Amino acid sequence: MSSKYQAVPEETDRLPRGIKYIIGNEAAERFSFYGMRTILVVFMTKYLHLMTTGEAGPQMSGAAANEIYHNFVAATYFFPIVGSLLSDIFVGKYRTILWLSIVYCVGHLSLALMGTPGLAPSTWLVAGLFLIAFGSGGIKPCVSAHVGDQFGRRNSHLMTRVFQWFYFAINFGSTVSTALTPLLLKWYGPDVAFGVPGVLMALATLLFWMGRRVFIHVPPGGTRFFTETFSRDGVIALLKLSLIYAFVAVFWGVFDQTGSSWVLQAENMDRNFLGVEWLESQIQVINPILVMALIPLFQFVVYPAVDKVYKLTAIRKIAIGLFLTVASFWLIAYAQKLIDRGEVPSIAWQLWAYLLLTAAEILISITGLEFSYTQAPKTMKSVIMAVWLFSVSLGNLFTGWVNHSIQTPGLVQISGDPANMTLREETTTGDWKYSVRERDLTDAAAESKEAKGRIVRVSGADGKAETGDDIVMLFDGFNKLTEVQTSENEVLTTAASKIRDAFFQSADNDATRFLPVTDAGNTLLSDLKDSLGQPLVYTQVTRNHFRIVSSGADKTPHTQWDIVLTGVVSRSSAQNAGEAAPLDWLEKRLIEVKGEAGRAEVDKARGNIASTEINTDITVGGQDTLEGAAYFQFWTYTVLVTALLFVPVGYFYKEKSYIQDASEDAAADSATAKPE
Repeated sequence: MSSKYQAVPEETDRLPRGIKYIIGNEAAERFSFYGMRTILVVFMTKYLHLMTTGEAGPQMSGAAANEIYHNFVAATYFFPIVGSLLSDIFVGKYRTILWLSIVYCVGHLSLALMGTPGLAPSTWLVAGLFLIAFGSGGIKPCVSAHVGDQFGRRNSHLMTRVFQWFYFAINFGSTVSTALTPLLLKWYGPDVAFGVPGVLMALATLLFWMGRRVFIHVPPGGTRFFTETFSRDGVIALLKLSLIYAFVAVFWGVFDQTGSSWVLQAENMDRNFLGVEWLESQIQVINPILVMALIPLFQFVVYPAVDKVYKLTAIRKIAIGLFLTVASFWLIAYAQKLIDRGEVPSIAWQLWAYLLLTAAEILISITGLEFSYTQAPKTMKSVIMAVWLFSVSLGNLFTGWVNHSIQTPGLVQISGDPANMTLREETTTGDWKYSVRERDLTDAAAESKEAKGRIVRVSGADGKAETGDDIVMLFDGFNKLTEVQTSENEVLTTAASKIRDAFFQSADNDATRFLPVTDAGNTLLSDLKDSLGQPLVYTQVTRNHFRIVSSGADKTPHTQWDIVLTGVVSRSSAQNAGEAAPLDWLEKRLIEVKGEAGRAEVDKARGNIASTEINTDITVGGQDTLEGAAYFQFWTYTVLVTALLFVPVGYFYKEKSYIQDASEDAAADSATAKPE
């Protein structure tokens, strides 16, 4: 590093001069990251399939979106390993942060370009998420360690306070972006919603560059890095901390679901809070707001009060945080039970859960951040920070794996790929074997008469064509799926009629009518069997959504051969009889892409229909094996077991702290310097 930059901390008892640039940079960078991440799941499930010019693709399921979301987060917290090695061995923290911030900006640009001619939207999405994960992840351990590098022995007592403000800056930036970007997405679309965070990332990069002359630029360790990493102290520190991080990984695996499964749950809740109708992804703003409120409360009230009767070590704080996480997910699981029964619970259930989870975050995340720095040998600060952040990656990899495991293949694998619509005798895509032939559209709708349609015949569970368990998919001339024919269509349609009758007989008022709950619906359909003599299974998914399933030719539930009828209630809303609210971006796009069908879809969603109706659709496969309250209960028990196992591990952990010291660093440098 050039001599014009100071390499060791100043001997002062005041705050380091470079802290203000780091705090400002962190606020802007966190705005960009959380702004993008806040809307990611909603974008993938509601917007992505409409981004291709002139057509609508298959809509992504919630479990698939959760899987991509958590794999992205996992990648973001894996790349700190790369960043820390680049920083500690080769170029130092400053250059690593600056260079990778530029990569970070290009990633945001890729997301903003989705829907433009050239690459497919999914390609822009994958490229953007990879570059953001690489850039954001690469700088993470360096930024945290860069804060600690600014301190010497005389002002090290101020480190805790600065780390609190550092975390405050993170949450200030994320608060503004979490509140703003969902509104940008709703009214201005994905280009603007992803573009604004990109602009803030460019600002963050500029702020960091402006502080270059007042930062302490600790030079890379070079060979000293390897010597200390594989020294006795280095190996012991890595092993001890890795054991703690394995437990913390479970916390991150559930905490980050506030941006995935919690968002999907919020879609089915009453989001009117404080007189405002909140968007489903906007509710996440409560987390950074609570962090900013609770940090001083914990720092100046809770910790001093508890310390008088019980010494709150870092390990004990983490243990308490894990148990608070259990309580948080128990509330979420109970709220989901209400949704599964057809109720519409208040978003207040999530707000209480956020309060508990945010308290857990403060006890685990802030504590772990400072704990990791102090427990790391001096030339391993970035590496230990990277291992700490890798625990976030492991937790999200686990969550992504769970969401991948609960998905079963669905016919969307075929209908979602126009390339599969070419004529062929037999081919295989994923788990499906099928043939394609032309469909005569002579008697079809006028706009389709000039085009040839397709008939796709999918071999059933026996793997043989032209047998009774075959599935037939009918496509129009524009490769749009219009109908799915199976051996169970008739009995499923009969079952749906019974559910429809029960719904309309439940009350005289459309607003108060209700679907049968799961047990009552199964009783109602108990006299119906599929073609193989198997009972149909009814599930009330939400207040306005139900499902009736035949286990299909393999007679096994939750496989790709399930024949699934989904029903959706569209309620007529008298309150929409007056002046219509303006169309948001998604509604305009639906009409633009789907024409009259899109207009009808928008009207149904708004309640602008003459009378309440129930629409049904039949497909094959595609169910999740773990859903509803059972999904959240799984995570509740997972964290409970983790918390219980952590107690004895934490009890036997022995701490050892390392702080930067100018005199020691100078002595080490002179001992390893080459003579001129």
